[in-house]
Amino acid sequence: MQNSRSKPCSCPSLKLREVASMYFTAVAAFLVILVVALQGSAPRRSDFPYKVPLDPQGLLELSWNVSYPEQAVHFQLLVRELRFGLLFGMSDRGEFENADLAVLWSDGHNSYFGDAWSDAKGQLHMDSQQDYQLLGARRAPEGLYLLFRRAFSTCDPKDYLIEDGTVHLIYSILEKPVHSLQAINVSALHGGLQRVQLLKPNISIPQLPSDMKTMEITAPDVVIPSQETTYWCYMAELPEGFPKHHIIMYEPVVTVGNEALVHHMEVFQCAAQFDSFPHYNGPCDSKMKPDRLNYCRHVLAAWAMGAQAFYYPEEAGLAFGGPGTSRYLRLEIHYHNPLVFKGRRDSSGIRLYYTATLRPYDAGIMELGLVYTPVMAIPPGEDSFILTGYCTDKCTQLALPAAGIRIFASQLHTHLAGREVVTVLSRDGRERQVVNADRHYSPHFQEIRMLKEVVAVFPGDELITTCTYNTEDRSRATVGGFGILEEMCVNYVHYYPQTQLELCKSAVDPGYLHRYFNLVNRFNDEEVCMCPQVSVPQQFYSIPWNTFNREVLSSLYGFAPISMHCNKSSAVRFPGEWEKQPLPSITERLREPVPRCPPAPEPQPAAPVPLNLGQLRR
Repeated sequence: MQNSRSKPCSCPSLKLREVASMYFTAVAAFLVILVVALQGSAPRRSDFPYKVPLDPQGLLELSWNVSYPEQAVHFQLLVRELRFGLLFGMSDRGEFENADLAVLWSDGHNSYFGDAWSDAKGQLHMDSQQDYQLLGARRAPEGLYLLFRRAFSTCDPKDYLIEDGTVHLIYSILEKPVHSLQAINVSALHGGLQRVQLLKPNISIPQLPSDMKTMEITAPDVVIPSQETTYWCYMAELPEGFPKHHIIMYEPVVTVGNEALVHHMEVFQCAAQFDSFPHYNGPCDSKMKPDRLNYCRHVLAAWAMGAQAFYYPEEAGLAFGGPGTSRYLRLEIHYHNPLVFKGRRDSSGIRLYYTATLRPYDAGIMELGLVYTPVMAIPPGEDSFILTGYCTDKCTQLALPAAGIRIFASQLHTHLAGREVVTVLSRDGRERQVVNADRHYSPHFQEIRMLKEVVAVFPGDELITTCTYNTEDRSRATVGGFGILEEMCVNYVHYYPQTQLELCKSAVDPGYLHRYFNLVNRFNDEEVCMCPQVSVPQQFYSIPWNTFNREVLSSLYGFAPISMHCNKSSAVRFPGEWEKQPLPSITERLREPVPRCPPAPEPQPAAPVPLNLGQLRR
């Protein structure tokens, strides 16, 4: 559905609407002719540069391209085994209720394509505004290709607003003939979910040096466990005496046939404080995993399904190797195996491209957001509870060079309760620019994303990271921390030139939190134990979460002073007073972007497009 952030759009004049209608009709007709001309041949890969398998068996494969001038996405859906149709679409969190759908269905003789939506009960309705525009359908030896187009924003309240960040795609194959769209029972379908970043940035690929070398960090011959979710850890090491190089690019290496099972992968460099790390190749949650592997947390590369190769700007590279760094690396692979395949072998990983010819700048990674501490907590049963972490003007004034830094990529991170993450740049009390925002964030889909435009940050600027959480399925408070059922709010920003500032985060002042516990005791019958030996999490767990206690905690986080962590890579703070710091004062907020609505064609009865696909098999 068009989410709450969309705004009313001004309607173009009738004459403009007629001209636009004629234009889009002509474009659609041309593309259909083009598709017919291509009958029997697969489209060029360059026409649809982004690709992802939708289902674990690889029966549905989605490719797409993004046109920013048109403000539209062109989809190509390959159906390898067509039965009696399919549903494809988008929804807020991957639900089939309140979804925006393109539907292909057949009664066994005739086939139809239409734009539809589902209500809160899962009932399908033909959309009065047909915004999934069919461009063509054709058969090829590998299956049926379905081509269609969708504008980012349609100003149709029944449609999903395609934004930057994560999009939850849903799909289902129709196993039986249906005589009408309304006859499809969404609740009875065996559907699936795939998360992607649809709106990829339009970035030119920098020229690569002639002395570039490659290194593959891959897990050798893993037998993927026959369970839905597995995190697999593998230790690798650089050669002895490996000198400093720059990583300038990386890309995934996925074993053929496992494209639908390898969900995401990361390569971490280990802490230099240890001379050696034990070898390991097994599940990350195994009791056999050596504890020392927990000190391998410095991200070198991260990839998620649907992402392409990652390129560093031509003036910077990520340093690895050389004195003062560890030569040990940890590869982590998330296998998603919902059909519980057995005996599937995999040797996936990440291929690093690096050069000994160092670029002008070392790239750095800086942590923004909240410190990993239990003083930041979320009450249970919350639909959307907000926590904010600050990188203050005092810290950037002290730690950044006069010429500033340039942020070119970002990786947002929370644990399981995270639903939205936004980082904003503020200067002189005014919000200037969104660094990265994901309004449909999922903790199950995390990748390093190149930004559409580089963000310049200067001394005295502020970087404010806000996370929204949902704890409706929890019965006690969720505190900040490292555990998967604890929470985080982090933005790992990738920038250049590298500085000593590695962590710029905050947390509420502990003294003010103590006052909150005192207040709760004063106004509630149930006493919250504040004995010195009782931990902050235990105090939160003992709070009776009535409306008053919830609202006061939220208010506390909105006004109380903060403890700033303005840290060097050695984990030591920069010199200065960092306790009881005032919250940044924001006097001017960024305006919410107004979706640009395409000129609407003349109103027509909502009707599906008939297709000649021949008689479909049972």
